Amino acid sequence: MKHLIPACLLSFLFYNPANSQDFYDMSTVQTIEIYFAQSNWDQLLDNEKATTEDYIMADSVVLNGIAFDSVGVKYKGNSTYNANQTKNPWHIELDTYKSQDFQGYKDIKLSNVAKDPSFLREVLSYQILRQYMPAPKSNFANVYVNGTLIGLYSNTEAITKTFLDSRFGDKNNTFIKCNPPAGAGPGTSDYPNLVYLGTDSSLYYDGYEMKSDFGWADLINLCDSLDNQINDIEDVLDVDRAIWMLAFDNALVNLDSYIGGFAQNYYLYKDDYNRFIPMVWDLNESFGQFANTGSGNLTNTTSKQQMDHLLHDADASFPLVSQLLSIPVYKRMYLAHLKTIMLENFDNNSYYSSGQTLQTLIDSYVQADQNKFYTYANFQDNLDNDVSGGGPGPGGSTTPGIANLMNGRNTYLLGLSDLSVTEPEITNVLESNMSPSLNDVVNITADIINETDVFMGYRFDSLAPFQKVIMYDDGMHNDGAAGDGSYGASITMTNTYAQYYIYADNNDIGKFSPVRAEHEFYEIYTTTPPAGDLVINELQADNATSVFDPAGEYDDWIELYNNSSSTINLDAYYLSDDAGDLMKFQFPTGATIAAGGYYIVWADDDLTQSGVHAAFKLSSSGESLFLSDASGIVDQVTFGAQNTDETYGRYPNGTGSFQAMVPTHSAQNSNVLNVSEINDEPAFTVYPNPVDDLLYIDFDASIDPQTQVKILNAQGQMILQKELSSNESIDVSAWSQGMYFVVIGTKNVKIVVR
Repeated sequence: MKHLIPACLLSFLFYNPANSQDFYDMSTVQTIEIYFAQSNWDQLLDNEKATTEDYIMADSVVLNGIAFDSVGVKYKGNSTYNANQTKNPWHIELDTYKSQDFQGYKDIKLSNVAKDPSFLREVLSYQILRQYMPAPKSNFANVYVNGTLIGLYSNTEAITKTFLDSRFGDKNNTFIKCNPPAGAGPGTSDYPNLVYLGTDSSLYYDGYEMKSDFGWADLINLCDSLDNQINDIEDVLDVDRAIWMLAFDNALVNLDSYIGGFAQNYYLYKDDYNRFIPMVWDLNESFGQFANTGSGNLTNTTSKQQMDHLLHDADASFPLVSQLLSIPVYKRMYLAHLKTIMLENFDNNSYYSSGQTLQTLIDSYVQADQNKFYTYANFQDNLDNDVSGGGPGPGGSTTPGIANLMNGRNTYLLGLSDLSVTEPEITNVLESNMSPSLNDVVNITADIINETDVFMGYRFDSLAPFQKVIMYDDGMHNDGAAGDGSYGASITMTNTYAQYYIYADNNDIGKFSPVRAEHEFYEIYTTTPPAGDLVINELQADNATSVFDPAGEYDDWIELYNNSSSTINLDAYYLSDDAGDLMKFQFPTGATIAAGGYYIVWADDDLTQSGVHAAFKLSSSGESLFLSDASGIVDQVTFGAQNTDETYGRYPNGTGSFQAMVPTHSAQNSNVLNVSEINDEPAFTVYPNPVDDLLYIDFDASIDPQTQVKILNAQGQMILQKELSSNESIDVSAWSQGMYFVVIGTKNVKIVVR
């Protein structure tokens, strides 16, 4: 992952405890302040919305105390925007005029909650969705313009190329927003419903918005495959994610979606394996607020509770539903996913507990919002009960109470024969070898009843399609005796890790293990080979503020270490993140690493910059890294999801096992992360952060002013220790660039010296 040093950090940049939290942390309400030089900023935004829909420049945007200047801002939305209302939805683009981001995010999408008395629909729906497929993060933000509170918004991560890169490790393929560019509504019949219209790409222009520079032929091929080559659909579509999307929309009565009247509000991205991946977008009318099914309106809460669980299964206008569910195994998978969503969220009331937590969090913010579209009493009531009236425009309509709707829908769906029928049971999933070596065979077994067919899906790359193999109960696949209910299959560990799941079905319904597959799965890791002379010593896959490369960019990096007593020539060595292509990066001619020395490679896929740069990036969601020579793999490491500004390195340095740690770029590894965790609520404030020269420390009244202040470097070494008699400053201008910890008592704050 790449982060640029913000060139626009202003003189009033200061430390705020919220800065250390993710911008989409659900336990806090974000603060977004927009400043315009023009007093008529609202009219300017309305004019752009009515004509070109371009951005206007805000003087600055301040996100939780971090300021950015020269930022692109515009109003967004279709039915929730109105030039006559104060509280309109926003799109903030930090890098319109300058290369800048906040915690890696460049686009900020803010919804004005115009159609939701509860304020909860969007944030709660995304929280549920993220359990089953890649989906945006979402929380709440208070928005101010020129110092005046506009109101409380839902703040949802934009589906952009940044999102694609973070979820799928790539952003350069066909990318489509499945919304009519002119907006959907009763006056149009151009819907992104994936109906095949022929080979003329112009026939698709009014229904889809192409976000990449190419891709119409890919879209046409997908539509053609759905309509005419459904048996080969897995070649061009991630069918499992499509089924999860359809099950989610149906379960939550989310009809402003593919299964609703306008068949919209989703994205498609073609991955590196030539499959389109669907992603859900715009959940502000989830939980039954939108009533149009495309074949009529659901006129009351009861009709929404009892909406057909197979809505559109025989409607050619919705081929993603009708064609997929025409394949018996896909229908059984759909029923399995639908039942999982209901059992994990609604039958156990976990959704309601989450809703109550969110409601408590935002209560005072809703009260203070003078521009909200419903009353505070409506907000208090709508988690449970239907609310009539309110909303934008005259009259309004009845909004179902979330609990009223979903408790009834849970009873209805789980009472249907399709979901209450006897399902397979999968237990005792076992691996024959818990610590295999590379190329070992691992036998997978499971006890299964009420089944007709069983298969295992497996893969060796976290972004690849799962390969499917039949599991047998025949006594010939390391499964025990024939017919004993134990099924077996094998995996040969051709990579350092494998991911797998098991699926069983009968004539009525399917069952996955784990139940959230393919989104969740079991994992097998090979043992790490003993450390040799030359090793991968440390890596960083999510570098926001730790250390920058010669171009001033916070890029991924890889550190090698020489355990031997002699210089090692690196000419014949390679680095790669692909077991199928171990020679992705060859070290420069003449490169050497001294005895006991370190060697840094920047993994940013930018070969034009000075320094040593590899032609690949590291995935912050986890992958494998290989060091090899002509004889094969010399060293390797497999890592999972990485936290921002942490690294994954060997401890003890050069020889130990890998663990999360504080970055020690070109220096001895330390386990300081394990003994000095960041405290999110320190009783003192340090600023500015990052710092160039003078660092200021202000004490909370709870701290004795005679307390010792310590500053440690990233290796845990003491840089400074002194007693501060009052709030004062420390000159850090001569310190090395990097990460430090300011420690007072048991509390500490991470700072970055530039």
